[in-house]
Amino acid sequence: MVDGRQLLEALERAGSRHILVVGDLMVDQFVWGEVSRISPEAPVPVVEVHNETLLLGGAANVANNLRDLGVKVTLCGTLGKDDMGRTFQDLARARGIDCQTISLEDAPTILKTRIIARGQQVVRVDRESNGKPKEPESRSLEVMAGKVAQSVDGIIVSDYAKGVVSARLMQILTSVSETRSIPLLVDPKPSNVGLYNGVTVVTPNEKEAEAMAGISLAEGAGLQEIADRIKVASNAKGVLITRGKHGMALWGEDGSIFTIPTMAREVFDVTGAGDTVIATMALGVVAGLDLPMAAYLANLAAGIAVGKVGTATVSLDELVQKISVACGKNL
Repeated sequence: MVDGRQLLEALERAGSRHILVVGDLMVDQFVWGEVSRISPEAPVPVVEVHNETLLLGGAANVANNLRDLGVKVTLCGTLGKDDMGRTFQDLARARGIDCQTISLEDAPTILKTRIIARGQQVVRVDRESNGKPKEPESRSLEVMAGKVAQSVDGIIVSDYAKGVVSARLMQILTSVSETRSIPLLVDPKPSNVGLYNGVTVVTPNEKEAEAMAGISLAEGAGLQEIADRIKVASNAKGVLITRGKHGMALWGEDGSIFTIPTMAREVFDVTGAGDTVIATMALGVVAGLDLPMAAYLANLAAGIAVGKVGTATVSLDELVQKISVACGKNL
């Protein structure tokens, strides 16, 4: 049985911790409405819009999760020189996030618009450029992130393969992580698996894990083999695979396996659940938990996040209550 007191003590230490989040920044727009008829122009629903909200998305949602858990956060990435970029800065400032960004000359701020009707996503519209940051922009970001990394307790890289995460950036962050003995966690993109050499933990979902390993469960592969291949490809010390309704599986540096059943009672929306997982996992590690305990804490948080609609975060109070329920007498 997990000792809930350890988890609660880790959360109490959260306010004194500082985490750097580096990655692809974007704005999540949610358009909320109702569907009462089908369009006469095409066999698609007509959504009558009632409300719109703008939220921090991508790597910024990881920062958002950390702030709700009481952690001090510095966020590094790129934004376009446009109104949405300024909106992003305003949203980050309102959340108390230290936002250090490089402005891109020829690319817009990434905007993902999700249209929601009766609690279900009808369609998503993405506005972004396929171009990557120019060399001077990438260099400036690397210098900025490397400098911030010298004074934090841990680093998270949130990689959406939009051009921010590069081999040079990862080399800088890994070097700082090793020199200062601070954890470096990565929410990976399978196509970039070779960039994550020597990180503390990678946190793919099951589909991403299969892609990173080059084998699949449907073809008879086991989770152990998938995790072993990811470790070989990335040289990561730990692999945490999130498995939806099947919970999570953690492989540590010694090859041990730690499985955790799902803590979700109802699943309404998995949008941003991976951000909640890596944010809570990082909090646990920088607060002194070992990897299995930090993974257990992250699984509790994920169980809360998927019960909400939209790019959801988990508050400190919600997580404390979840620990109380899950750990019962072990408090």
